[in-house]
Amino acid sequence: MAKDVPDLSNKVMVVTEAIWNPSQELLKNNAKVYMAARSRTRAEEAINELEVKTGKRAIFLELDLASLDSITRAARDFQRQESVLDVLFNSGGVMNPPIDDLTTDGYDMQFGVNCLGHAHFTLLLLPQLIAAAKLSSDGKARVVNVSSNGAYGAGGVGIYFDAMTDTPQRKAKGVGLYGISKYGNVVFSDELAKRYGDQGIVSTALHPGSIETNLARYWPRWVMRIVKFLLLYPVEYGALTPLWAGTSPETKDFNGKWLIPWARVGKIGPSKDPKIGEKLWDWIEEQRKGHY
Repeated sequence: MAKDVPDLSNKVMVVTEAIWNPSQELLKNNAKVYMAARSRTRAEEAINELEVKTGKRAIFLELDLASLDSITRAARDFQRQESVLDVLFNSGGVMNPPIDDLTTDGYDMQFGVNCLGHAHFTLLLLPQLIAAAKLSSDGKARVVNVSSNGAYGAGGVGIYFDAMTDTPQRKAKGVGLYGISKYGNVVFSDELAKRYGDQGIVSTALHPGSIETNLARYWPRWVMRIVKFLLLYPVEYGALTPLWAGTSPETKDFNGKWLIPWARVGKIGPSKDPKIGEKLWDWIEEQRKGHY
């Protein structure tokens, strides 16, 4: 895999926590990598392991995607250390937690972490992304938004904004909340592409593949054993499409694209609401107030 990733010397990258983390390949190819995660202990264990494998050391950035204020602190911490950000991998996530789980700010855990949290982080880091694009030889900086195939089902029904906090409507959606959150990733990515493509931002959304991770840790064990045996690929496969999106010269003009395994351009069904991108953007901005 490393041979397909170009030299990334002098490139600064942030990866939000993900079991299929692409950081190993980024480090091997000389990128400066910030691993943004909630648990310092787990992150440091991963950083130490990566240093043994690559001879390069990633940098820990404390980030709790379930707290808007924590996200703000993480962004400010990064900005104190770096003036540019070449690639942001929005790769953390949660899937089907207990229905009563909410973020620190009272949002549905899945939408709050998977969509709102990453959107807030991205928007805070836009100055560094735009600065990197201006300095880059190709005039680009990239935002890689990791969604899932769960987005396909939600695309036809849209985003239920009345289900984003602890309401009866939210509990009625049940397991559908995950797909809505991942569709939110796609919608945000597309809207970011529309609004900032002319400033060198290349925003893509992708399905990384059905990967053997702990994302479905809330599922019954017997279900996971069956799914793992029949459907899941080794965790290393999960980095392939994000690495392609974030580092390949081939994808530098893929702004607004939807990518699928393994390193291909796909197509996701259109929403019934042609204004959904603008609505989501406005909703996100409203939630961010007081958290800058």
